[in-house]
Amino acid sequence: MTAIPPPLFSFALGDGEALVPRTPALAEAYNDLLVANRERLARWEAWALTPPVLAQTRSFLEAGMRNWLAGSELPVAIAVRTDDQWHLAGAVSLTISGYARSAEIGYWIDGGHEGRGLASRAVAAVLDHAFGSLDIDRVALHTDPANERSRALARRLGFVEEGLLRQGLAFPDERRDEAVYGLLASEWKQRSP
Repeated sequence: MTAIPPPLFSFALGDGEALVPRTPALAEAYNDLLVANRERLARWEAWALTPPVLAQTRSFLEAGMRNWLAGSELPVAIAVRTDDQWHLAGAVSLTISGYARSAEIGYWIDGGHEGRGLASRAVAAVLDHAFGSLDIDRVALHTDPANERSRALARRLGFVEEGLLRQGLAFPDERRDEAVYGLLASEWKQRSP
């Protein structure tokens, strides 16, 4: 696992766990994490079918930073601290429509960190920010209906299944259905922590 430089800014999720800005400074470590998880992620994400290339990963992170500065995306990485070094363990993205005061959230976690609640804590922290200082009214979550882990995370955090987009996911050789979930600011604020 590639170590990352100590982040200049982070949001603590727990002891030795934090959200950090997903910047081009993380390109090598982020690319390494994509390589390590590509086969697992390719089951659910068409973008993961192509082997990651460092230059493309850097461009992707640069685009995320531009979107962040423009107010249309909150791109963060999930970092964990082990042996006095920080390592990446996944990512969360919030794509924002300021006009509609709505957003869509996406996330993925390293296979070695699955089942520990880390993705749930990371997504919950981003939702707190979305429904708090970003003043978002609604957040959507889209996932492959066969992705039970993702669907369980959505339900655990209070998302309501709103429907199924028939053949909503495009893969090179097929189209798949896409489950759609939604969460309202009022629902998030009323939930018990």
